[in-house]
Amino acid sequence: MYAWPASEVPALPGTGRDLRIHDTATGGLVTLEPGPVARLYVCGITPYDATHLGHAATYNAFDLVQRVWLDTKRQVHYVQNVTDVDDPLLERAERDGIDWVALAEKETALFREDMTALRMLPPRQYIGAVEAIPGIVPLVERLRDAGAAYELDGDIYFSVEADPNFGKVSHLDAAAMRVLSAERGGDPDRPGKKNPLDPMLWMAARPGEPSWDGASLGRGRPGWHIECVAIALDHLGMGFDVQGGGSDLAFPHHEMGASHAQVLTGEFPMAKAYVHAGMVALHGEKMSKSKGNLVFVSTLRREGVDPVAIRLALLAHHYRADWEWTDQVLQDAVARLGRWRAAVSRPDGPPAEALVEEIRTALAHDLDAPAALAAVDRWAALQEEQGGTDEGAPGVVSRAVDALLGVAL
Repeated sequence: MYAWPASEVPALPGTGRDLRIHDTATGGLVTLEPGPVARLYVCGITPYDATHLGHAATYNAFDLVQRVWLDTKRQVHYVQNVTDVDDPLLERAERDGIDWVALAEKETALFREDMTALRMLPPRQYIGAVEAIPGIVPLVERLRDAGAAYELDGDIYFSVEADPNFGKVSHLDAAAMRVLSAERGGDPDRPGKKNPLDPMLWMAARPGEPSWDGASLGRGRPGWHIECVAIALDHLGMGFDVQGGGSDLAFPHHEMGASHAQVLTGEFPMAKAYVHAGMVALHGEKMSKSKGNLVFVSTLRREGVDPVAIRLALLAHHYRADWEWTDQVLQDAVARLGRWRAAVSRPDGPPAEALVEEIRTALAHDLDAPAALAAVDRWAALQEEQGGTDEGAPGVVSRAVDALLGVAL
C-alpha cells in the first residue's frame, strides 16, 4: 500500500532541541534521545468513515513529533497501518450495500487526500492489515506454541497472564479494563476464556465474511492488536522510540500490543514512550463514528476552507487536551492565518531569530503548539504595529512555521 506525497520541509539554521514528551506508561515527561534514525509507529484508521477532525488532530500531533526530530538533523522512520479488514468496516459495507474492499479503498484514498491537503508528513511504510497477514500468522503460531495463546471454538486468544508486564502501559485496574474492553472491540463476557481480558489473535472464518489461509491456524482473519505488532516489529523492531495514537488506544490496543510483542521477543518495553493525543468533541460529546457527530476534513475543504486554517485550528489546542470543535475555533484560525500571511508579505520586519528559538523551545516541551502560535502572534503584531528593518525576517518566519508547524504561508 502506498502513502501520500511529502511536502518539502525547509531547513532552518541551527539545530533543534531534543523532545521532552508525556509518556502514558510512566505518567510523566520523558526526554527522547533517539539515535540517528528516530522510530515512530502511529496507529492508522479503520477506513469506513475518514477523515474526521479527531483523526486529523491525532495525526497532526505526530506530524509535530516528526518535525521536531527532523529539526535535530535526525532521519525519521515512521510507520502507519490501515486496518482494512475489521468488524466496523464489514458492518458499514453491509449497511450501505457496497463491497467492503471497495469501501476500504475509497476511504483510504480520501484519507490520503486529506493528509496531503493538511501537509502531514507521510510514513515510510503504510501497511494494510490484509497485506500484513503473511507476517501475522507466524506470530500467532509462535504465541500458541509457546503456551501464551489458546484455542476457543476455533478462535485463538492471547493469554494476558503470559506477560508479567501486562498493565504497565495504561495502569488501569481489572474492573476498568473490563469495561473498556467491552466498549472498544473486546469480548470480556465470552464464555470459555481463561481471562475475560484475553484478546483475540485470530478469528476463525465466519460464514459470509472474508477469510485467509492461516496455515496451522485454519482459515480466518487477524485480531486488531496483533496486526500493529506484526507491522511494527517487521519494520521498526523492538524498543522503538514512540508508539502513538489517540488516548482511546491506550487500552486495550496499546496495552495488548505491548504484551504481544514483549512475550514474542522476551524484551521490555515494546516502545520507549507511549504518546496519546486527546479527543475532539462536537456538541458536547467526543466525535465518534457510532454517534455520527463528525466533522470531516473533506467536507470543510469542499466548503472552501483553506486546509492551512484547519491545521492552525488543530494547533491552537495542546495535543493532549480534550477540546471541542466550534465555528468560532475555525473563525479564529482563519483570522490568525490572515494576520500571519499579511505579516510575512511585507518586505522587511522585526528580527526573527529569537522567534525561531521560541518555537523550538515550545515544541520541545511536550509539543506545546499553542505557545508556539502565541510567539508567532507576537511577532506578527509587532510587525503590524512597528514594522522592522530586517529584510530577511519575513522569509525566516515563513520557513520556520512551515518547517516546525507545517503551516504554509
